Formats: sequence, structure tokens, C-alpha cells
Amino acid sequence: MSKKETKYIFVTGGVTSSLGKGIVSASLGLLLKSRGFKVTIQKLDPYINIDPGTLNPYEHGECYVTEDGAETDLDLGHYERFLDSPTSQNNNVTTGRIYQTVIEKERKGDFLGKTVQVIPHITNEIKRRIKMLSKKDYDIIITEIGGTVGDIESLPYIESVRQLQWELGKNNSMVIHLTLLPYLSSSGELKTKPSQHSVRQLMESGIQADVLVCRTEHTIPKDLRSKLAQFCNVGLENVIECIDMDTIYEVPLYLQKQNFDEVVLKELNLAVGKDVNLKDWKSFLKKYKNPKRSVEIALVGKYVSLQDSYKSIAEAFIHAGSDMETEVKVRWVYSGDIEQEGVEKLLTGVDGILIAPGFGDRGIEGKIQAAKYARENKIPLLGICLGMQIMTIEFARNVLGLTKANSMEFDTSTPDPVISLMEEQKNVVDKGGTMRLGAWKCALKTGSKLAEVYGAKTISERHRHRYEFNSDYKKDFEDKGLAPTGLNPETELVETLELKDHPFYVGVQYHPEYKSTVATPHPLFKAFISATVKNKS
Repeated sequence: MSKKETKYIFVTGGVTSSLGKGIVSASLGLLLKSRGFKVTIQKLDPYINIDPGTLNPYEHGECYVTEDGAETDLDLGHYERFLDSPTSQNNNVTTGRIYQTVIEKERKGDFLGKTVQVIPHITNEIKRRIKMLSKKDYDIIITEIGGTVGDIESLPYIESVRQLQWELGKNNSMVIHLTLLPYLSSSGELKTKPSQHSVRQLMESGIQADVLVCRTEHTIPKDLRSKLAQFCNVGLENVIECIDMDTIYEVPLYLQKQNFDEVVLKELNLAVGKDVNLKDWKSFLKKYKNPKRSVEIALVGKYVSLQDSYKSIAEAFIHAGSDMETEVKVRWVYSGDIEQEGVEKLLTGVDGILIAPGFGDRGIEGKIQAAKYARENKIPLLGICLGMQIMTIEFARNVLGLTKANSMEFDTSTPDPVISLMEEQKNVVDKGGTMRLGAWKCALKTGSKLAEVYGAKTISERHRHRYEFNSDYKKDFEDKGLAPTGLNPETELVETLELKDHPFYVGVQYHPEYKSTVATPHPLFKAFISATVKNKS
């Protein structure tokens, strides 16, 4: 029996950036998966960085880490949260990685002396990357192309899509174009002209959009839909409205009401198959919109002015909160403000505190004050990655009496480096992709809070950090009550810390937020929220 043909869906964007291609792609993936298709989604990013690992969170939001240790675009987080299935390094491709691969091949002589050019060499590498996922026997691969049609950076990707459509043949691929219908309040009307120009620009590159998804603040009147269909060369039923929703998790249901998934399957000449099953998704939304209680949790971090920097944490609160029928209100607290205005002014009244991940020494003392405040006032606290390291430094200074204790990241001459570099990290010069990344195992101590939370002795969680708990101090911490309860079985590196005689004071070196999805809320976030509910009552 011959292998079935993989179908390809390309998602492009026009008029402006940040229209939500990632959410539309993830929503379509969910709808198709709910009909029984095996689906994955990949992101093509037009910037020249190899990956977003070295980008400032203010530039690009959160850097999302996959199971296999790839530092990727935050849209991959949306893909995993909607599809409830892991992505990999093959699901995120950047221009930097494309050019790096082609140049390495040229240096090795792979092109036999030919002049290396954008066409065919760069476009061939882009096509190779797009098709790489088909080896895993997916029915449908959705490829989101970053940027906006017309950008210089996006041109090689658009040309690659044109070539691929020609190579794959009729009904084996399609293009969904996401566009904006601006609303002019002075005349009280939606305008289609920017969308027409965007589609025309796509056609100038040799690509005809098959479906239009229109971001809009107002419902699109029937005559406007007809106008879009006529001037953009698509069927009337292929003009899909995507109005602003209260939550991104409502988008799949809104698109499904317009038969978005059926329109796509028709274009790909695929049978609609079984009815879409969104029972669990609707149940999640119902509980999310009708909570029985609420708690307020302070998220103490460095990058709170751009909340996308902590996207996975915010979403993990939504998943766990819905599961527990609890509204989680996040109080965004910049740790630098704690240093200036005082911890009590900014944290009084919260039911729990989360100390967020991050890099660099700005705002560190504010985070240390927050950890002390939570410890002394019995407020539930969860420290993630740097958050766990902050808890370590605070405890060393104020309980162990090591007043100059610090991390070597912030003070290389500290007499008590309770957080230090692993030996293999000490000679690392390159910053990109050189941290402890991806899934690592953790053996949990029998009888510990975390063993109870996970209901398992051994767990696997994703990491993204360079500095580690200094095991030379392990016994000192244990004796005073902040016990290392999770160790990596191979390296003996400390993965978790728990404080005795406290409602919930847990630090983890890994990032549990990366594994939280709508279908499987993370148990650690559920336990943390449960502790905040008890604290409030």
C-alpha cells in the first residue's frame, strides 16, 4: 500500500503584522485534529537570528523551548497548547538557519562550484525544511509564514511557496491569507481596499489566496463579503470573519461556526470525515468563563511591561484556573519597582506570588525581597528557573547567615556562590543554544510535596538556563529546612527546592509552563493555585 500524500496549508499575512496568524493556524489545527486528521504546525520566521534564544523579550516576547531543546518562537507555544502535542526543532525555521545551512554546504563543496543564489539554493533549502515534517506521516502540515506579504525578508519564503504549490500539484496545497479590515469611525464603515492590495501583492508573486481570513472589530456585512470575494478572487464561502474575541480560546469555535475547517478540507479535496469533537474544549471554556472563586497572584518579573514575555505562564494560569473553576487575576509587578517603592506596597493583599524566569542582574534585589516576604508571611510562592535561584540566594543570606551569598551570574567574586556555573559551561563563549535546554529527567524524593503533586517518582520537564544550584551547599539548606527534593538522576544537579513548615514554598529549576495545555493543565500550577485558594480563605 502506497504512503498517503501529505497535504500542505500555507498561512500568510497582509496589511499589518501581529494579526494573529499563530492563533488562526493553531485554531485550524485543532479543528482538523478534532475531525481525526494527524496535524502539525510549523513557523517560518524571516529574521536573520539563528533562533530567538538571544533576542531580548521586549523585542520578540517569550522564547519557547521544545522537548528536544530548540529555542523557538512563542507561536509554537500556541500550537502545543491548542493541539496538545509536542513540537520540535523542525517546527521553527529562521532565515538565519536557512542561510547558515546553505553557506555550510557551500564551504564543503556540495554545490560543485556553482554560484550560490537565493533561487534555487535558498528556496530549495526552505522547501526541504517545509517538507521535512512529512516524514512523520502527517495528514496535513500547516506552515505559518512570519512577517507581512511585501516585506523584503519574506520574499524567499513566498517564492518557495509558489514553487511548492506547482510541484505538489492541484488540491495538495492551499494558501490562507490573513488580512485586516480597518474600521473608519468617522464614516462608520469597514474598508476592504488594504485587503485587496495585499491579495494583489501576493498574486504579483505568483500566489493566489484560496481563503481569506479577515481580522475585524465589527461583523462583515454580506455586500462587503461579496466585494472581497469578487476582488480577491475567492469563493464567497471562503471569506472567513475573525472578529476580536474575549479570549483566544474562543477563536476555534467562532471559525468553526463559519465552516472554516470544511472549506479548507474541500480545497484540499479531503473528505470532511467524522464530526468535529470539541466537547472538552467547550467544557474548558465554560468553566473558564464561570469561575466559582477568584485569587490574585503577583507575577514578579523584569519584563512585565510586555506581558508576552511570560506568555506560557499566563496561559498555564488560565488552563489550571479553568480546571479548578478559579479565576486567576495576575498582578504584574516589575521587580525594579519593589527596590524603589518597597515590597509591602506592591505585594500586600495578594494570595500568591510567582517569581518569574529571566536573565541579568536588573531587578534582582526586588525579587529577593519578594521571596523573603512570601517566606516570612506564609504566602504561597512558586519560583521558576531564576525564581528558584532567587529563593536560594534569599535563604542563604537571611537564614543560613551567608550575607554575601549570590549567583555567579550577578557577582563572580561572591564568597558564597550558592548558584554557580557547571564545569562544562565555564569555557562557553557563544551565547546562542549553549544552555541546558530541553527535556531532562528529575527524580523526586518520596514523601515530598512535589512527589504528591505529580503523583510520580520520576518526571521530565523542559529547561532553559546556564547556572545551577551549587551542590556544595546542599546539606546546609537541607538542615535549615529548604530541602532539595528533586535531582537529575544522571548529573545529581538540584532541580527542585521545598520549604518545610510553609503552605507552599516551591522552587523549580525547570519551566513547567511549557508543558501546560488546554487538555492537560500542569499539575504544579494546579497545586499552586489550590494553595492560593486555601491562603485566601
